[in-house]
Formats: sequence, structure tokens, C-alpha cells
Amino acid sequence: MSTQPSPDEIDQAVAALRRGEAIGLPTETVYGLAADALDPVAVGRIFALKGRPADHPLIVHRPAGADLADWADPVPEAARRLAARFWPGPLTLILKRHVRVPDAVTGGQDTVGLRMPAHPVAQALLRAFGSGLAAPSANRFGRISPTRAAHVRSEFGAAVPVVLDGGDCAFGIESTILDLSGAAPRILRPGSISRADLEAVIGPVGQGAAAASPRVSGSLEQHYAPRTPTRLHARAALASAPADVRVLALDHLPHGCEGIALPAAPENYAQGLYAALRALDDAQARELWIEQPPADEAWLAVMDRLRRAAAG
Repeated sequence: MSTQPSPDEIDQAVAALRRGEAIGLPTETVYGLAADALDPVAVGRIFALKGRPADHPLIVHRPAGADLADWADPVPEAARRLAARFWPGPLTLILKRHVRVPDAVTGGQDTVGLRMPAHPVAQALLRAFGSGLAAPSANRFGRISPTRAAHVRSEFGAAVPVVLDGGDCAFGIESTILDLSGAAPRILRPGSISRADLEAVIGPVGQGAAAASPRVSGSLEQHYAPRTPTRLHARAALASAPADVRVLALDHLPHGCEGIALPAAPENYAQGLYAALRALDDAQARELWIEQPPADEAWLAVMDRLRRAAAG
């Protein structure tokens, strides 16, 4: 169930941002660790809290209706068409950066990731703050993304004293990242907005990073990872899980297994994925076994997260 911070809580968050602090912010995808995107010192606070490599770029979140030209130069027509169709929403566009964008945000690249989150709390804060917020997921670098305010508080404690509670995230996995900075559009991270959705607006779109693609969030081979060693298995193998193994299954747990079952619909599975991974990680099992989802387009974004979670 969604909650709504009070105007006083929004004001407190804005004041913290203006002091150069990082705050916990709900979006429709995951909770972000947000700071003033035009303040390199504040952005550095994000990197320090997360333990994030300095060359790993951040995504800048903007209020609804904000002009892309404030942060990107040039702005291709494809970007404007996609923004009109999908923003606010779970789509990040990679564009050539405006000169005003700090190197701290872009990881020293000549591109910037831009998004307009759809969550009403995020939009209320962005309107009140009046500028862009750099906001990667509010977790230690490479670990499981947070989809509840309690996850952020558990991750950072008093180091992030302001966490706006917007309830459980509706989508539960990170935004689709589409690169428009090169010769042809390419999806660099799959999300709930699919390749077919994008192609209906701008025509052919490539899938996966090319040699010249910029670095983007969530692109490392191991990411979204529990501390518990994690393996992907076909369903038939789950029944042989030892007693000290916890299982994440589709639809229902096989007989004799201990763990969590998530719905067999990809959008519902995605919404519950990170909360389930956190709960299973807390069980301190020897290993975590995850049932491999169907190998079709509808499960592409979920499979991307599971493959990276198990890459260690």
C-alpha cells in the first residue's frame, strides 16, 4: 500500500538536499539514493555511501515537464518522441550531455542518463527542489536494490537520516536504459518498457551494448546480488535442494523446499523480486537456488537481473 509523506517531510528532504546530503527517495522502479545533481560534493556523497566506483555514471531524475535541453545537447527528435510517450515512467534516455552536467554524474563520459520518475512522491520532491537529482538505487554497490523504505533504512541506518516512504515500488526492477547517443538506438539495460514498446515509437532498436556504447548503471556482470551464493536452476533440479539451501520458485514451491514462491506473471514476479531476495538472503542459508524463468521476451528484464545476481 502506498503512503504519502507530509508537506513537512518533503520540506525536510529538500532542506537536506540543499545542505548537500543524500536522501532516500521512492520511485516506481526502486528506491533511489538522491542528491543534488549539480553539486559534485553532494554527488560524491552518493558514491561514498554506496561504495560505488567513481567512473560508474548516475541517472539524473527530473520533474514532469522539464526540458531535456537543460541537461542534454543536442536533443534528438527520437528523445522528444519517447519522452512524450513514456515520461513520467520507467525509461532512462542516454544523451550527449549539456556542458553544465558535472563529470561526477557522468563518470567522466560525454553522455548523461535522464529520467522522469512516475512516483507521486518523487515528483512532489522534484517540483519542490526545482532541479535535477542524481539517484542510483539506495543500496551498497552491486547488492540487491531496495523496493521498500525499510530496505533503505536497513542498508544505511543513520548515515541516510531522511528516507521518504512511498510504499512498495510498483514495478520493482530498474528502468529500461535506451542509448540515443550513438548512430542507432540501443537498449543497454532491459526493463518494463520493452523493445517492442520503443520500436512502436521510433522504429528499429538494437539490444545490448555495442563496442562504443557508454557505461551505464546496472551493466556490470555481477550486480543486484545477494551475499548468499546464488545459482539458477531448472525447476526439476529444485526438488533436490539440500536442507541448508533456500529456494525462489515460480508459482509454488516444490514439495520439501524451503523458500519463497513468486507469481508466474513477469510483471508480478518483478514487483516482488528484490524483497524476496532480501528475505532469502537474511535466512543465512548456504546457497540460494532460483528457478530459471521462461526464455521469452516478457521475462527478459527479470532474467537480466537474475543472471547478474547469480554471476558471482
